[in-house]
Amino acid sequence: MSYQVFARKYRPKTFDDVLGQDHVVRTLRNAIAQKRLAHAYLFVGPRGTGKTSTARILAKALNCTAGPKADFDPDEDVCIEIAEGRSLDVLEIDGASNNGVEQVRDLRESVRFAPARGQFKIFYIDEVHMLSNAAFNALLKTLEEPPPHVKFIFATTEANKILPTILSRCQRFDLRPIPTETIAQHLLHIASEEGITLEETAAWAIAKGADGGMRDAQSMLDQLVSFCGDSINEANVLDVFGFTSREKVAALTQTLLGRDNPAALSLIQKEAESGRELSQLLGELIGCLRALLVAKLDPSADGEGIPTHLWTALLQAADEYAPDRILAAIDVFAETEGRMKWATNKRLHFELGVIKAIQSLGEVRITDVIKVLTRGADFISSGQVSAPVPIAVEPAPEAILEPEPEPVAAPELPSEPVAVAAPPRPAGGLSAFDSMIADAPEVSELPAPVEPPPWKSDKPAAEIKAPEPVPVVASIEDTFHNDPLIQAALIRFEGKVLG
Repeated sequence: MSYQVFARKYRPKTFDDVLGQDHVVRTLRNAIAQKRLAHAYLFVGPRGTGKTSTARILAKALNCTAGPKADFDPDEDVCIEIAEGRSLDVLEIDGASNNGVEQVRDLRESVRFAPARGQFKIFYIDEVHMLSNAAFNALLKTLEEPPPHVKFIFATTEANKILPTILSRCQRFDLRPIPTETIAQHLLHIASEEGITLEETAAWAIAKGADGGMRDAQSMLDQLVSFCGDSINEANVLDVFGFTSREKVAALTQTLLGRDNPAALSLIQKEAESGRELSQLLGELIGCLRALLVAKLDPSADGEGIPTHLWTALLQAADEYAPDRILAAIDVFAETEGRMKWATNKRLHFELGVIKAIQSLGEVRITDVIKVLTRGADFISSGQVSAPVPIAVEPAPEAILEPEPEPVAAPELPSEPVAVAAPPRPAGGLSAFDSMIADAPEVSELPAPVEPPPWKSDKPAAEIKAPEPVPVVASIEDTFHNDPLIQAALIRFEGKVLG
């Protein structure tokens, strides 16, 4: 028998073998048990998350002996034919190469025929988003009201490219990326079945590099067996795939939190010269910062696979930063990741991103000023303010200060005031202006004439007297405190002058 890769050899055969998709498995099991089977299913998810495997398992559950039933025997001949793609009742169609109207018309013709052996005729279309709009429209009527013996199963990685009219006719199941720990445990299981010594750290490194895809992880393990033989450690994984160890990621994060620019740039230089993938290193760094941010908000969160002693040191280094600072650093690296995706010089953008992130961790923001002012206001309101220290004000020199002038007595008015006749009032009544004039007090005598300014005076320059100097106020502070407006404000707001 020819060699089978791990991705095919260890493909899930039953619902119990599907890993990381419990919400999908539970729904399908309940639908089969309650006989609530839909006529069209749509599986959406990233690559390697089990879309095709789940579709085949569902087809086995529908067409197995004495089916439909969720707990079927995967070793019976009907299930083996479906798993190997030899069943006449389960047709697997590639949407990328059969995306025209003609292929959809042929499918509509074959829908009318009854199944040869099982209870249902199942059409599985992989990468269904590759169908053209004309092909989708040709499939609409058949998809909405198919014959009772027909089931449609679709799979895609890009559900946004499917017409809404197709989506509304299907039951949609979103398959999530498989957790890293689940992938690592499954790789250790495969290694034990194959007689391979796989270190746990190496399995974790493979799982992190697979980025949620079980098929990718199995393919990487297959490649490592060809490279290393029966014994695989973490160093082998890092050398073959250019990954970065968790110790290096923790060290880079430590230099970032310590705001040590030279150490961070030196570490990036060493990783670049050793052939590491800088984009992958940046992704690991973002993941580590994200774990620190989550740990600040939820102390029970774990360290994303970072060893315990390194994780404890990172938590201590992150204590001096508020969550918004770490969030700002993550935003900087997110922008850097977008630029590095299309840049030829990835190292340059990575180094610039590290410098900006360190600056964002150390800069003073308006939120910090508000916090300080708020704490000061709370401190004052609590009554813990010490008495104001009086400030000694030196008196001004005597040469400058003039003595206050003595009050000048008002001139005595004549005993018999001169009466000024008021104008005659109109007979028809008083206007508002006339009333003001009428009610004005009697003027005893006219004021003294005002002396014209020097530049308009007719007197000789020698006879013009200089104006008297205005006395300088000795204390402006007393005038300020005794101002009626200030006194009224203190009474109104119940305030006091501190100094």
